[in-house]
Amino acid sequence: MTRRTKKTNPMLIALIQELKKTSAENDAQIWKDIALRLEKPLRNWPNVNLERIERYVQANEVALIPGKVLSTGHLTKKVSIAAWAFSETAVQKIKKAGGTHMTIEKLLKSNPKGKDIRILG
Repeated sequence: MTRRTKKTNPMLIALIQELKKTSAENDAQIWKDIALRLEKPLRNWPNVNLERIERYVQANEVALIPGKVLSTGHLTKKVSIAAWAFSETAVQKIKKAGGTHMTIEKLLKSNPKGKDIRILG
């Protein structure tokens, strides 16, 4: 028997609703996909290291991680990264490489159509 738990974080609940709403309004399936990933239990969310971002994301691209960004590895490219959470060291390394970090909400507002985004995790 599996037990289903309900999300209790009001910020997360609001984000999931906004993702689904934006997906429907802009016919952007990427946001519905991210909403479904965030509805899963926290233990199933990805933890992505900077070395993985370095390997798979090109310079000046936007990486979207529906989980947490961790600091293992080095980042040499200027990339924008949106995620639910960042470790403090990862934020420092992203800034040092000339990149930017942002919340998923900020990316959603700046790019409602979901164009040119690479999902990792």
